Amino acid sequence: MSTDAVVSTGILAGFLVLTVVLGLLSTRGRAKGGGLADWSVGGRSLGTVFIWVLMAGEGYTSFSYLGAAGWGYDFGAPVLYVVAYMSLGYALGYVVGPMLWSYARRHGLVGITDIVAHRYGRRWLGGGVAVLATVFLLPYIQLQITGMGVVVSTVSYGAISLNWAYFLAFAVTTGFVVLSGLRGSAWVSVLKDVLVVLTLGFLVVFVPLHYFGGYGELLSRLVEEKGEWLTFPGHDSGGLGEGWFISTSLLNSLTVVIFPTTVAGYLGARNAEALRRNAVWLPFYNVLLFVPMLLGLAALFVVPELAGADSNLALFKLVIDSLPGWVVGIVGVAAALSSIVPMAVFMLVIGTMWGRSVLGAVPRLATRQKLWSQLVVVVSGLLALVLTYTAPNTLVRLSLISYEGMAQLVPLILLGLVWRRFTLPGALSGLAVGVGVVCALVFTGHDPLRGVNAGLLALGCNLAVALVVTWLGPRGRDDRRPDGEVLASDLGGGEPEDAGVSAGGRESL
Repeated sequence: MSTDAVVSTGILAGFLVLTVVLGLLSTRGRAKGGGLADWSVGGRSLGTVFIWVLMAGEGYTSFSYLGAAGWGYDFGAPVLYVVAYMSLGYALGYVVGPMLWSYARRHGLVGITDIVAHRYGRRWLGGGVAVLATVFLLPYIQLQITGMGVVVSTVSYGAISLNWAYFLAFAVTTGFVVLSGLRGSAWVSVLKDVLVVLTLGFLVVFVPLHYFGGYGELLSRLVEEKGEWLTFPGHDSGGLGEGWFISTSLLNSLTVVIFPTTVAGYLGARNAEALRRNAVWLPFYNVLLFVPMLLGLAALFVVPELAGADSNLALFKLVIDSLPGWVVGIVGVAAALSSIVPMAVFMLVIGTMWGRSVLGAVPRLATRQKLWSQLVVVVSGLLALVLTYTAPNTLVRLSLISYEGMAQLVPLILLGLVWRRFTLPGALSGLAVGVGVVCALVFTGHDPLRGVNAGLLALGCNLAVALVVTWLGPRGRDDRRPDGEVLASDLGGGEPEDAGVSAGGRESL
């Protein structure tokens, strides 16, 4: 093993240990053992800073180091949809976040499945949403395991094999999320954000100066030699033009505000004002996304031979070829943590949904909801890990419909909360049609369809059917109730801890 490999791998190992330690430290001062609300939504005690870094961490994943640079390298302009939809999503979150937080706080709810079950007065509906959401979330765990594996193997100069790197991603993430829950993810997000800002701030200056002598030469060469990458539909993108860009940005911005992991961040806030301040400041974080996109374009001139999946390593090729091992190690840590934080939240949310709405709905199991949630975290991580080894393309195929599929829950959740008369038959009819349409279009190769994102077309069908069934059908049982509400204890288990902040106190940030 070379000296650079030893140094880089040692730095990476040290920071991974620090990650687990931070997760353990985050539980200090909390009530012994804690409860489900304390573990899954941080006791509803996270302030503006913690909520900001946590939700920024969900949006800034390994895609930001690998996929964003890879898309910039392969296609160019279409990759800007990431900045567009996240910024739109933050604007919508200014309204949606406090609404969901207030509803959940008032009724002692700890997740999106609780909210749905409570709104429509059907315990089984929460379990059904949990199963559907898991199908769409599990690919993200697998993709983060894959992304971190690629990062670890690359920054170790091949000393750590991909298979061991995959296991490392699973072990570290599972360890600290089971022990510390959402609060641990928030603490690790602080470390991740510091490293992300430092590394990308350094690279955006270093790469143009080192390889091109400055921004002028880089930008001139891009305009003169790679103009196709700078306009829609980009280079060899298969038709990702203006219509796709607009429809995808709109669909994803609607979806991200009801994504179970986003809702977990909302519900962890100390108050609604923290969420509003968070929504105002989060778009500034998107400025960082331009860096890997630009570096992906710069790699076109430095390593022009990359092709296929190797294009995702465009940023790291620039780093490894020109910087000493200790710098490579720090950049690798930032990228690895950008996988760990969102992966942890995905696993946490799946565990909470199943522990609360599926297993927790069984009377004999309802009193141990936190334990079942933690066990599901381990099982979901193991499942994603096993499939990464044995059938890597299975979940990758499912990931094609993750956002489009989750978008079909928007009417069920948001329209159900703002419109009292919206009925369960209408919501379920629309959901069935929407999921059916998006699966049919995606798996037959018709996404986008005539330049429009298949998920947005499916959502339009979903909404039309839901409105027609609601208007023409009978009023639902819960629509005739004066308050339209049921007791939180009807959701299954009703642990006392779920009603609010645990006894451990409040976070200061």
